[in-house]
Amino acid sequence: RTDTVQCSRQLELTMKVATMTSLALLARSTAAFTVRSTTRVAARGITARNMAGEAGPMPHNDEKMPFYALGVNLARQIGGQTSFKTLLEDEELELVLEGFSDSLKGSGVQDDQTVLASYGQALNAILTERSSKIVDRVKAEGEEFVANFLDCTEEAVKTDSGLVYYSMTEGEGEQPTIASTVEVHYHGTLTDGTVFDSSVDRGQTISFPLGGVIKGWQEGLSMMKEGGKATLVIPSDLAYGDAGSGDTIPPGATLKFEVELFKVS
Repeated sequence: RTDTVQCSRQLELTMKVATMTSLALLARSTAAFTVRSTTRVAARGITARNMAGEAGPMPHNDEKMPFYALGVNLARQIGGQTSFKTLLEDEELELVLEGFSDSLKGSGVQDDQTVLASYGQALNAILTERSSKIVDRVKAEGEEFVANFLDCTEEAVKTDSGLVYYSMTEGEGEQPTIASTVEVHYHGTLTDGTVFDSSVDRGQTISFPLGGVIKGWQEGLSMMKEGGKATLVIPSDLAYGDAGSGDTIPPGATLKFEVELFKVS
């Protein structure tokens, strides 16, 4: 089991899943530089955004940090720096930041409207072309993760639907059905190890009707019994599909959950 954990950690380090958190914004945008908010609430599923984390050191002192926070806020409003790092090369990203700085300071060598009129259409073409390829790439990387996980974890099984189920601790209590309400702890990550949601980190279990969550959870928990703990690797078609979920789960993403089942009612 130690070898399995080490192998799983190695997989998370080597997988390079595109965390495209604002694909929907980029795919819809036909007018250059339109600023929109990408945050939305998922219509289905158990995911509650994990907004809290341990506070690390700040890059500046308290007097300067409010202005740094303004920069962070502006970056989030236009899609988030992580998203553009997915779509753009480092040199291209530097040009984006240069354009932002020149326009904000009024120090550009050319009028803003002239720049937009001349190159906005070309920008949209580039973003549309690149973003259209992301879902297929994320799905392919998810398939690779599943194959490697199965290779590293002998006890894991892949069901006909594509769900990967690995029992970490066998339960001895009641086994849920689709009509059951369950109480669980869970820790959800992308295949690169990024935590997108965790009741474990929040320190509080969650209860919900099993029939109201994603298909991968419905199937996976139906294979468990009270007191059991399992790893579920869920392909996108059993999770949030090509739409993703909010600003935390990219379109086409394969998800990995560690789930502990406490109670079935």
